[in-house]
Amino acid sequence: MPTTTDPEAHKPETDTATTTATTTATETTTATDAANRVGLRIAAGCGFGLLLVCAFLTVAAVLDDAISGDGVSSGFSTAAFWAVALSGVAGLAALVAPRKGLVIAQYVLALGAPVLALLD
Repeated sequence: MPTTTDPEAHKPETDTATTTATTTATETTTATDAANRVGLRIAAGCGFGLLLVCAFLTVAAVLDDAISGDGVSSGFSTAAFWAVALSGVAGLAALVAPRKGLVIAQYVLALGAPVLALLD
């Protein structure tokens, strides 16, 4: 039985085409994931601008109801301000760990806040 000092002599042969295809697929997936993360972070950042506008509209709707309405706020006003706060939390979470669901939650909560305030 011949002995060799070459460590590669006892390794099984691997197909270089399969290895190359796997490496190319991994690099493509990594590049796509990085682009998705950047896009989600940009969307979350833009959501803060929307949040600012929606917070202003929420405050305006609640103050209008306080002045011209019955002067008593109901649960909808409280829910509207909670939606504004939770939208900000979801936006920060989406900036830290970009997930599509967090960005969607940020936008839904931001747009829902003025609607809730108008229901009061």
